[in-house]
Amino acid sequence: MMTALLIVAGLFLLYIGGEGLVRGSVSIARRFGLSELIIGLTLIGFGTSLPELVTSLRALSTDAVGLSVGNVIGSNIANVLLVLGAAAVVAPIITSPKSLARDATCMVLATIALMLVLWLDMFTRTVGIAMFSMLLAYLVGSIILDHRQNGAAGDLHGDEASLVEAGDPLWLAVALTVVGICGVVLGARFLVDGGTIAARSLGVSETVIGISVLAIGTSLPELVTSLVAARKGKADVALGNVLGSNIFNILSILGLSAIIYPFSVMVEVAGRSEPVSLVAAMDIVVLAASVLLLGFFAFVRKRIGRLEGLVFLIGYGLYVALRYGLLSGLGVA
Repeated sequence: MMTALLIVAGLFLLYIGGEGLVRGSVSIARRFGLSELIIGLTLIGFGTSLPELVTSLRALSTDAVGLSVGNVIGSNIANVLLVLGAAAVVAPIITSPKSLARDATCMVLATIALMLVLWLDMFTRTVGIAMFSMLLAYLVGSIILDHRQNGAAGDLHGDEASLVEAGDPLWLAVALTVVGICGVVLGARFLVDGGTIAARSLGVSETVIGISVLAIGTSLPELVTSLVAARKGKADVALGNVLGSNIFNILSILGLSAIIYPFSVMVEVAGRSEPVSLVAAMDIVVLAASVLLLGFFAFVRKRIGRLEGLVFLIGYGLYVALRYGLLSGLGVA
């Protein structure tokens, strides 16, 4: 009972804190005259990824590496299969390959980089700095290109910012930002503590808890943003939100995590002569498959309809069920 309360309280605080942080910081940015493009690309990108970042850092500080890495991998999978799937079911997403090309290319490259670093087990400070530098280059390059070309990608990020209803007085905006940060930090502590206890009591690995409970909980801001966009007839913004979030999750969260707490995904297991990775092959396969499916529907078919959205949701449900061993004979603990 106490474990469930910790997890629920953590999820609630992460969601409320994240919403307060985004609303407060966006209000402050608008007061100082920042463009919707910059707000959407930076503040909302960092704001919606902050729950994952704080949760991952909290997990690493307690040596719960599985929770941290599982959270990032699980969040990226959930963003595509769960968030986009739900948004597409609400309203079909008609895509514009030209406007999404840059963000999609960066997401694919970031995903490949993640797989490479996982394979080599090189979550060092040097690699962390390199990953975070790639994020900064992406942000600066995106802003410069969109200002020069007045590109559709900039319109997409601007539309994402316009969905945030934030016009509070400066004092309230500052208060929301501070309270939001405190809520995220406290929520991450509750969620990691509860997730660690849940893993032990359920007899599953911390990575499984990370890719499911933590990932779904920390992806709530993206889910809410995408559903709001779909209901307002801007379902394409949901796709831009997911692409940006996945880039931030890999380059920012894992980058900063490796800088602050260098770690290894290889662990010694009793009875095994060689270390074993905390990340299962299934996680990598599903992550790659989700990216390939997204690319096929968005750039080949140029549409993610309700049927495709339903396929995404069913696929996500099957993946989680397999990782918990709920499908007899096919589960992976």
